[in-house]
Amino acid sequence: MQTNHRRHPAPSAYASGAWYRPMLARRADEEHRTASALELLFDLCFVAAVSQASSALEHEIAAGRSLDGLLGYALLFFAIWWAWMNFTWFASAYDTDDVPYRLTTFVQITGALGMAAGAADAVGHGDFTLITWSYVVMRLAMVTQWLRAAWTDRERRRSAWRYASGILVLQVGWLVRLTLPHDGGLVSFAVLAACELAVPVWAERAEGTTWHPHHIAERYGLFTLIVLGESVTAAGLAVRSALDTGEALGSVLTVALGGILTVFALWWLYFAQDAPRRLRTQATAMLWGYGHYVVFAAAAAVGAALAVNVAHATHHAGLSDVQAAATYTVPVALFIVCVWLLHRRGARLPLKADVLSPVAACAVLATTFTTFAVPATGIIATLLIGAHLVAARRDAVAP
Repeated sequence: MQTNHRRHPAPSAYASGAWYRPMLARRADEEHRTASALELLFDLCFVAAVSQASSALEHEIAAGRSLDGLLGYALLFFAIWWAWMNFTWFASAYDTDDVPYRLTTFVQITGALGMAAGAADAVGHGDFTLITWSYVVMRLAMVTQWLRAAWTDRERRRSAWRYASGILVLQVGWLVRLTLPHDGGLVSFAVLAACELAVPVWAERAEGTTWHPHHIAERYGLFTLIVLGESVTAAGLAVRSALDTGEALGSVLTVALGGILTVFALWWLYFAQDAPRRLRTQATAMLWGYGHYVVFAAAAAVGAALAVNVAHATHHAGLSDVQAAATYTVPVALFIVCVWLLHRRGARLPLKADVLSPVAACAVLATTFTTFAVPATGIIATLLIGAHLVAARRDAVAP
């Protein structure tokens, strides 16, 4: 982790919205560093895109087009996650909260709303035109931010230039991709996405940027919280619709209860970790950031899956029991395993405690072949939390 030794205003001074400040790197050990009101607005607008992506996935699965829907969802979610993540890490290092910074962030928020508008066409019809243009708008705004940083932060100018130039070149590639035949779309997406992932690795090999471990952990935690909340909202709307029709009330309420137990357990599992303690090196930071693609995508998919299973319970989804169950058990298992992998590095847990999460994930997957997958998943996730609490208590009282 890089440390910035230049003088900075007091943390509270960043909240005043001055007309202009030199974009110098903020200290990585700054006290009382929390998410700003602008960052919270940014997250809420991005969650609108997540919500629309989840809704489009639900529609495709319920219509029997699961594979196409999942592919479109995965591609769309990459664009949402990557744009959000790049802003988050940049803001941790260079949030000046002056007028140019705020206006540039508003441009990125506008791009996120464009993504929300184009989510249904992307997931349902493979039409990424609006998504691509919205993404490019957001990324060009990031180029502007990095150029500001390169102009005023001489200590990290090479890193800032690498970020700006790498992002700019790739945006040309994304626009060129729109002109390619449909058959080349997936290959070109994979190539461009891999290059996007490589830009931070290349840029940070220069001077590196300053990022605040507690600030980063809080930002990721808040976004996870909001996405899980969207899952609850999506499930609530599906249950409300089922209750209005009066069909299969017992089955619907059982699915709803299982979903509530699952979401509560996933929240507990995620926030039981000491994330800032893990974020000590650039390598762990990269793994943390990139690994959250699965965490965020799986959390959002849980909401879509709950809605699908409510529709299945009321015989409004053209899926078999196993197919409906798999839409729910797979994202839950992915969430559990990914959180376990992100936090186990350096945790030095006893073997019995370390295997709890993978065993629970396997048990969740096994419920796919039952007729009560959603409530069983909720019970297993709840038992996982209980087992972790018992293991933690035993460690606390051990001599």
